[in-house]
Formats: sequence, structure tokens, C-alpha cells
Amino acid sequence: MSRLPQKSWSAVVVLGCLGTFAHAAEHVTLKNGFDLFCDHREANGERVRLYMDAAGGSFLEVNASDIVADEQVDWPKPVVVETAAYIASASAPVAGPEKLSEADLQPMLAKAGTTYNLDADLLASVVRQESDGHVRAVSRAGAQGLMQLMPGTASDLGVSDTFAPGENIKGGTAYLDLLLTRYHDNLPLALAAYNAGPAAVDRWHGIPPYRETRAYVARVIREYNRRYAERHAGEARPSATRASELSSAVIR
Repeated sequence: MSRLPQKSWSAVVVLGCLGTFAHAAEHVTLKNGFDLFCDHREANGERVRLYMDAAGGSFLEVNASDIVADEQVDWPKPVVVETAAYIASASAPVAGPEKLSEADLQPMLAKAGTTYNLDADLLASVVRQESDGHVRAVSRAGAQGLMQLMPGTASDLGVSDTFAPGENIKGGTAYLDLLLTRYHDNLPLALAAYNAGPAAVDRWHGIPPYRETRAYVARVIREYNRRYAERHAGEARPSATRASELSSAVIR
């Protein structure tokens, strides 16, 4: 069964701009219990479009009667999470370039995506946030490589060399796949667990209230939105029904 390649656009746009701007926005609660933040809205009869950005490029369309509460909120400025800035030189020599280009990464991402049935653009978005393509990136917490695997996690996933690009990407993809399965394909929750750990997500019954984690999730999804939109430029927009069905991927 295909997972994110089919769900990607509608599931992701709901959260796509959280933490992007520093102005007033709307916090909307829907009848089904979902909460989301939108830049602005536009009413059209009994339907309402909730726009995720000021330009109106991404939106979720719902029935007006589905909106049970809304409030004006200040849109937070993004929190810069240092990842690639933590680049550290390891003692072992590097085979190949220190930083891989999009063209270098694409075959490995495509292979891992096919193996685990995940969208390569999603994996590329995670890599960009985690390491910006630096093969030997090391965080202050000790996470290593392109997808920033902790040594223990890497070992559990059978990754023998976290600085080997192909191995790291395969391990990171396998881990993300496990998290998506654990959280029933809820992409924001899986990304939050990738960043803060499953224990934190379980403890808070959702995305933890950590500024770093919320900013991380927003940036990965925003990047994924951008890549997905570019790839599907010119195609028909998914139906409102489909978008509504997939809107469970929001921050609570």
C-alpha cells in the first residue's frame, strides 16, 4: 500500500506554514476536533477556504458549519534549530565530497523511498533540515550523518557506518517508516518523534510543546510542500473532500 506519495499534498498543507510569519493569524477548531493555524480565510457560500499562507497557495476547504471556534493569535517567528551548524570533523577520512548535492542525493533517496514506500521528496526535506547534505554532520547530542541518526538507533537499524551516505539514508528512512507506522501515518507526529523521540510524543499525547520540535516539524513540512508543489505544478488541485479526509495531520 502506498503511503505518503498519495497523501502528501493534502496531509501536509494543514501544517505547512506554522511558525513562518510574525503577524496575526487564526487558530481554528473544527467540529471533528482538529486544530489548525491559518493565515486568513475566504467564505464562499457554505464553504470556507482556510489559507495556510498569505499568498494563498495552500488552503483547506471546509463547510462553514464545521468551524466551531476560532481566535486571533500572534504567529510565532521561526526558531532556528542548529543542525548543519553543528558540523564536526571526524577523525576518519571522508570518502567523497563533504557535502552532497541534490543530484548526488537523489538516487539514494529514491532507492530508500522505494524500499520503504515513502516519498523521496519527504526524505529530501528531512535531510535538508537535519544536515543540509553534509555527510559528516554531528549534532551536540551526538546524532550523526545525513539523517542525523543517534549511534544506538543506528545500531538497532543495522547501520554500521553512520557517515556512509547510503547506509545513513537507508537507516533514517527505516526509522521514519517505523515512526509513521507507530503513529498511523500522522506525518507531524512522526516528524516530532524523529526530532524529540517517541517517548516525548507519547508523554504529551501529541507534538511536544518544545519550540525546537515544533519549528523542526514546520520547516520539514514547509520544505516538503514546496517540493511537492513544484513536482505537481500544473496538475489539478486535490478535492476538498480528499483534503478534509487527510486533515488529521495537524498540530494539536
